[in-house]
Amino acid sequence: MDQKEIPKNLRDDNLSEETKTLISSLRSDIDTQGNKLYNYQGCWYYSATLQGVLNFQGNFKPQDSDIVIASFPKSGATWLKALTVSLLERSKHRSPDDHPLLSQNPHALVQSLEANLYLSSQTPDLVTKLSSSPRLFSAHMPLLTLQETLKDSPCKIVYLCRNVKDALVSRWCSYLKKEVERHVLEAMFESFCSGVSFYGPFWDQVSSYWSGSLEDPDHILFLRYEEMKEDPYAQLKRLAEFLSCPISEEEEHSGIVEEILELCSLRSLSSLEINKTGKTSNGVDYKFFFRKGEVGDSKNYLTPEMEDKIDKIVQEKLEGTGLNF
Repeated sequence: MDQKEIPKNLRDDNLSEETKTLISSLRSDIDTQGNKLYNYQGCWYYSATLQGVLNFQGNFKPQDSDIVIASFPKSGATWLKALTVSLLERSKHRSPDDHPLLSQNPHALVQSLEANLYLSSQTPDLVTKLSSSPRLFSAHMPLLTLQETLKDSPCKIVYLCRNVKDALVSRWCSYLKKEVERHVLEAMFESFCSGVSFYGPFWDQVSSYWSGSLEDPDHILFLRYEEMKEDPYAQLKRLAEFLSCPISEEEEHSGIVEEILELCSLRSLSSLEINKTGKTSNGVDYKFFFRKGEVGDSKNYLTPEMEDKIDKIVQEKLEGTGLNF
């Protein structure tokens, strides 16, 4: 197959000689679709994404005010990106007609470090690609890999954690772009349980950010998707405090929190033309980032035996961390 027809994160035509040498020494495995995964610093990547990670680690220069939104894939990052943009831009865009979210997808406004900006370049033009100040980035890589580059920078990291069962089902549905082919879900489930999946193991990633948030709460915020769904008002205020842009009493009385939550709701974002017809730079339709957003929807797809198995694995892996699901 022509490399141009292969998804960017699976292509190997942009791998440097150094990366090829590194890959030859790494532990590897095959995912449920037959694509090769490589384990780097405890996390599984496709070769092109690994190149993006290495490009980032070797060349990114953090600024003190940078903000990184991190998560395991399909954990609600689209929502969190929208909320973060709205919080930081609220003084500039009170008019309902000129808000950046009306014309751009959250993933275009908050681009991925390893899967977009540094995917094909060691020196992306961040000045042109980023219009916000502070600079906003996203990542799916574990905290260790991210911090190796950020080092002693005072920039802030917001991590969003979601129940792994819901994240799994959401990934399955987005991969298929239609909720069919049960055997694919079952294969993905077994990969999740083994820890050998793209950006897995889940428990290693989530525990790294959880521990980091306890050790350095001024610079790492740990949010839970389920708590955001249950009380979005309180969680949005918590996010604003962490980002040093607290919501004032005057703003609360003016209804700014409700305005932000409505603008960033699944119903509102999914109805926008840009999110109906647009695509990411990697060719993924924006509409596939908007599904149900429900808590516990996985019970409609996983058998009780599957749920019990993954619950036990996660509980065992996270034992002693203080983090529970």
